[in-house]
Amino acid sequence: MSALRPDRQGRTRGVAAHNDDARINVVDALRGIALLFILLANVLYFSSGFEFHLVDDPAHGTVDRLVAGAAELLFAMKAYLLFSFLFGYSFTLQLDSAARRGLAFGPSFLRRLSGLFVLGALHAVLLYHGDILTTYALLGLVLLAARRTEPRAALLAAAVIVGVVATVIGLAAVLGATVVPDEAAAIAAGARSTEALRGGLGDVVLEHLRSLPAMLGALAVQGPLAFAAFLVGLAAGRHRMLATVPTHENLLRRCERVGYPVGLAGAAVFAVGGGSASMTGLMVSAVTAPFLAAAYAATLLRLFTRRPRVADALAPAGRMALTNYLGQSLLCVLVFTGVGLGLAGHTSPAQTLLIALTIFAVQVATSAWWMRRFRYGPVEWALRAWTHRRWPDLRR
Repeated sequence: MSALRPDRQGRTRGVAAHNDDARINVVDALRGIALLFILLANVLYFSSGFEFHLVDDPAHGTVDRLVAGAAELLFAMKAYLLFSFLFGYSFTLQLDSAARRGLAFGPSFLRRLSGLFVLGALHAVLLYHGDILTTYALLGLVLLAARRTEPRAALLAAAVIVGVVATVIGLAAVLGATVVPDEAAAIAAGARSTEALRGGLGDVVLEHLRSLPAMLGALAVQGPLAFAAFLVGLAAGRHRMLATVPTHENLLRRCERVGYPVGLAGAAVFAVGGGSASMTGLMVSAVTAPFLAAAYAATLLRLFTRRPRVADALAPAGRMALTNYLGQSLLCVLVFTGVGLGLAGHTSPAQTLLIALTIFAVQVATSAWWMRRFRYGPVEWALRAWTHRRWPDLRR
């Protein structure tokens, strides 16, 4: 008996349909985990103004510093690389979808990027000054121009970008540049920022606006590395690697064998050496963080193919990732700032991370409920309407 058979509408069921569902689940489940990593990396910036100024809260003890250091070691500069890889991979799926339907891809993608930019700007001002959506929107223009790049050339370009970023940071360190030139002034600024976060909406917005110039400076490192991850995702998408994960078992194992030792060693230098406050730590992390992000992705992909129920549980959160990304920031504002409970400066790093895990668990459950009833997350639906200039069907 054939493994494939047409249904009444001529669509193919059986193995092909199962493979397509598995591909979607793997991509979305990985995006769901990336959401968790992003939250664990960002939540400490919601809970304290000291994090933004790259200094420890003077009230924190040794255990608090160890917990915060562990979170930085495991997630800082890794979480957004995983998310960026998936952005590049999904870009290839959008290209193919437009080609199959005979649609002009460029204009619709430009509208999508403009919508992302507006959402990101509102997000940065109202909810979280560390927004990544505006960066994605701008880098998406470059990705659109590079869409015909061959996989090998894309990987080579990604490696060159990482090398250039690390070299520039290293040269800056040799020339005596420092990220935190005056620690006492940074501690005082952190105390003022924490107090501002405990204020009302106006205080929070003003604090975000004051923080934007420093965040734009941070993008000098984050932006190029994110684009390098775009290119790796583009190369993987050209080969549809996430559609046929089991056939790449050897490659995934190599990613783990190389990625974990190199990535964790670099992450240890990054965390112990002062994290983002250290030029040397930044330089080492720029080179090694992609290795650890790749190892994470390899382990998760192998897990999802062997335990499809795990992928099934996480996939709904990944399918409405934009809604959940913005929702995480909204919930953190309600928990930590004076707009809500005003817990900024009052939770230890361990308590802060526990709050983040609770938020993510709520999002996973809510996403499963929502996606059983609707085709898209609410923000995805609005962005899709703007992109295609028509209201898509929302209900299943």
